[in-house]
Amino acid sequence: MDEFLARYPGYAATSRIDELRATEYAHLDTNGEVYLDYTGAGVYAESQLRAHYERVRGRAYGNPHSENPASAASTGLVESARRAVLRFLNAPADEYAVIFTANASAACRLVGESYRFGRGRDLVMTFDNHNSVNGIREFARRGGSRRRYLPLEPPHLRTSDKVVEDALRRKRGLFAFPAQSNFTGVQHPLTWVEKARKSGYDVLLDVAAFLPTNRLDLDSVKPDFVPISWYKVLGYPTGVGCLVARRDALPRLRRPWFAGGTITAVSVGTEWHELATDETAFEDGTLNFLSIPDLEFGLNWLESVGPDLIRSRVHDLTGWLLDSLARLKHANGHPLVRVYGPPDVVGRGGTVAFNLLGPDGEIVDERLVAGEAAAAGITLRTGCFCNPGAGEGAFEIGRRRLRGSRRWGVRTVDDYLAMLGLPTAGAIRVSLGLASTYGDVQRLLDFLENTYRDRRTSSDGLAPRLRC
Repeated sequence: MDEFLARYPGYAATSRIDELRATEYAHLDTNGEVYLDYTGAGVYAESQLRAHYERVRGRAYGNPHSENPASAASTGLVESARRAVLRFLNAPADEYAVIFTANASAACRLVGESYRFGRGRDLVMTFDNHNSVNGIREFARRGGSRRRYLPLEPPHLRTSDKVVEDALRRKRGLFAFPAQSNFTGVQHPLTWVEKARKSGYDVLLDVAAFLPTNRLDLDSVKPDFVPISWYKVLGYPTGVGCLVARRDALPRLRRPWFAGGTITAVSVGTEWHELATDETAFEDGTLNFLSIPDLEFGLNWLESVGPDLIRSRVHDLTGWLLDSLARLKHANGHPLVRVYGPPDVVGRGGTVAFNLLGPDGEIVDERLVAGEAAAAGITLRTGCFCNPGAGEGAFEIGRRRLRGSRRWGVRTVDDYLAMLGLPTAGAIRVSLGLASTYGDVQRLLDFLENTYRDRRTSSDGLAPRLRC
């Protein structure tokens, strides 16, 4: 650890997180496991669970949309949670609305199904998008909009400013990109938001991998649509997300249906309805009124820990992880690890994707690593992480090789890989977050070196891949 502290002396100033790890996050160490999947899900504090319990045991809460006492109690807490979200994002209430959804994917679908796609309205996306954003292209296709993907440039798998600027010169429509890649950890320039809006585009900014360890200031950066899954940020509760949307962008969404809670009036006999005039027009059915209030406590808790403190710690641990992975070698001098994306902490977050290599340079099957890491008590992630574009960039799969995929008629992931001539379906991903420690990173590094250095592995006997 002396070498680590010499390289990253700022880490010592984040010792409060070590104290919280021993108290509020002690469950991470109960079974001797190491949690390295913060991009998959955040971790909750004991205080969050106690706050939920104390609240729900104190009185009855009822279905909103009524004036009875139980309903009014729920409505008051839900509205307070809306205000807490706006405060956390520094989003002016007169400019932004909070629309509660089940998760970020539901928020993306809400935009996709309601956006007025058509001729003259392009959908522009970076290659580096989560599938929940990629799926919007199906609504664009049905609406007759042209879909355009902006490529990633090796070796760091970034999209250049020039490519973005050139793409946004044409027409108008919706531009969607992640603030931080959930595959490589690349942080894309938030200045793209203003460039796109000046060019006549609405902007959907995916912050799923960015928000847990970075501040987002919506009074400065002004995207039109921001989908969020709060369990990614707070660990708890699950099943609660939202779409934070500019109020002046909401009229550009046209809902294809209505549901309970979304209307001011409706008639069966005349098949007429009038949607609500505020953000509740986009909230379908009964909200998760027992869990939404947990957001306010969770966001206040996160502020008390300090987002900047968390960011500083993750920055230092990520730097040490990247430094150490680059030093892992086999006895013959060949590298043990191939990292995808930036090799250092400049312009990146705490998500690191890589493959392990054998002594002869062959890729170690990620399914083998998943199983052996689990047996060692290490939680990490393997696969393509629902980000096929970043995977295609990492493995340098060009359009010519992919062009035949529609007519191949493949039925399994393994068939698809065989047709593409790829040795693996994806990578290994470790991601750091609020409660990460030096010990977590070192445990991973020791596991990788002790398990795979100078070892020749085989894919024989591994279970078939079921999905990406």
